[in-house]
Amino acid sequence: MKKIQYILVALILSLVGCGDSFLDRSPISNMYDLDFYKSQKDFTTALWSAYNRLYTLYGPEGLPSFYGELMSDNAYNDNTAGSVQDYEAFENHTMNENNTLVLGYWNNYYNSIFIVNNIIYKSSGATFSGKEPLVAEARFLRALFYFDMVRAWGDIPLITEPVTVDQAYKAGRTPVAQVYDQIVRDLEFAVANLPVKASQRFVGAATQEAANALLGKVYLTMGEKNLAKEALLKVYGKFSLVDYADLWNKGKKNGAESIFEIQYKGGKSNPYSLYWAMFTPLDNRIVTAWGGGMNQVTNDLWNAYETGDPRRDLSIQNGYTTANGTPVSVKFTVKWKDTAAEVDGLREAADNNFIVLRYADVLLMLTEATGDAKYLNEVRTRAGLPLYGAVGYPAAYNTVALACEHERQVELAMEFHRWFDLVRTGRAISVIKNSSKNITLTEGQLLLPIPLEVITQNPGVITQNEAYK
Repeated sequence: MKKIQYILVALILSLVGCGDSFLDRSPISNMYDLDFYKSQKDFTTALWSAYNRLYTLYGPEGLPSFYGELMSDNAYNDNTAGSVQDYEAFENHTMNENNTLVLGYWNNYYNSIFIVNNIIYKSSGATFSGKEPLVAEARFLRALFYFDMVRAWGDIPLITEPVTVDQAYKAGRTPVAQVYDQIVRDLEFAVANLPVKASQRFVGAATQEAANALLGKVYLTMGEKNLAKEALLKVYGKFSLVDYADLWNKGKKNGAESIFEIQYKGGKSNPYSLYWAMFTPLDNRIVTAWGGGMNQVTNDLWNAYETGDPRRDLSIQNGYTTANGTPVSVKFTVKWKDTAAEVDGLREAADNNFIVLRYADVLLMLTEATGDAKYLNEVRTRAGLPLYGAVGYPAAYNTVALACEHERQVELAMEFHRWFDLVRTGRAISVIKNSSKNITLTEGQLLLPIPLEVITQNPGVITQNEAYK
């Protein structure tokens, strides 16, 4: 087979949806033909494929999972199968340019971008009415994909139109600022053309509120706090915090707190989720049929919870007992617990959705953007804990910034936010050094390496990140 190129000709994907979501769609074989993208149905079909890519990108072994959690003080890897060193490179920051996971992420994201670029590019010649909301969904997804990439790699090739392989080879890395400019433009278009959640096209579709929430996070990452505040306030008050346990209740998916949620359907004949199977202890054979041992919970995260915080036990299980009665001291997340899931081989075909954006995240981002703890205190009120500035609040978090960092760690634990948060706030190097991992990092090591295969295929065009030269 030919080597994988950094911009792949898009694979023919199994598309998923079931009328009111993107579940159970049958495969489409002609979506890249020249005569495709004529009707509204064609564009809708292509969008199923774009949403389908979220299953790969945001799966338990995806870039947001391993960059967002495994690189942080929250998680460690106990998996011993496959490319163990590649997993451990995320945990221990021993990354190099030959990491096969990093290469896979690079290819997966550009494959996903190829799909949405086709939709956006072909839309210019479409004449059916109401095409703007469909294009806005595609641009929301492109913004999300590029946002993940630019935070992980820094300068990346910015491709906004379908390209040939020869053209791809000629595309060098685009400066971070220009990538962010494109992300902002895509999200501004999405905000202007997407419906509100109450009128979303199907359950799980991108909405105006999701675009504003993501835009707020993008502006925070850019250091534009006033613009972040402006975007996030457009979401404020439109959602509500639900009982914390309900966030993980399979019978209460897409609730009042959910802003953008990846849809799964349990059962081995369906697009099921693997978070429960892969994040339970390795080869436990009793909590789950097997257990992947990925993103296991560190003592740093466990100890970050305050006494009496109900979120700890709703998020983490502290050990289990084997069939012969032997206790095993290991902490693991139970947010995606599904004990009723059908077993497919040695993995649970679980029925849990994955929430990419939720209202508590918006409230905490508003505190970060404004310096006002009132938003953070809404989250703490839900948890039944002393408010920031009140008697009983932990003295260790004596600034709004530290209070916000602490609250995000425990509120959003294991939801793929922690390392992104620490890098954004400039706290990553200090926190990981003072954690149980005790790792000394340079600023350059906050980025992933450009895969060696990409550089080899594009000599003199694609350059390596400084820390890996």
